[in-house]
Amino acid sequence: MSDRRQAPRDEAGQLTVLIVGFAVILMVAVAVVVDASAAYLQRQGLDNLADGAALAGADGGAQGIEVYTRGLDGVRVELVAESAHRAIRAYLTSTGAHQRYPGLAYEVQVGTDTVTVEIRAPLDLPIAFPGSPERATIAATGAAVVTLDR
Repeated sequence: MSDRRQAPRDEAGQLTVLIVGFAVILMVAVAVVVDASAAYLQRQGLDNLADGAALAGADGGAQGIEVYTRGLDGVRVELVAESAHRAIRAYLTSTGAHQRYPGLAYEVQVGTDTVTVEIRAPLDLPIAFPGSPERATIAATGAAVVTLDR
């Protein structure tokens, strides 16, 4: 029986490569979490803003002067698109939405008894990767329905 031992290979520097590789992976993970958190927080803010704008639009569209001059048809309140748009603009102005979210854009759809508001705003990502877009667009949608209680 021969007890041959192999001479240890020179593995100097291998640990350095592993540590550098792990550090790069960790930095990428932190960057993704930071960017995703920023996008999530902006989306939550835009969700609240869209919901509030839809409620303001439904309230303004259903309680305009038109309700008093034309009356109610008995089953549903007909929303007046012009009044709803006016109420949404006033809501966004009063909340300072354009100052809080520079570049904010919105679209309004007024149905017979529903107001839907889609709000979009650009987000400068805190950590940008080379080759990735520096700005993301975040969007949120809010809707409100007007019904009559009998």
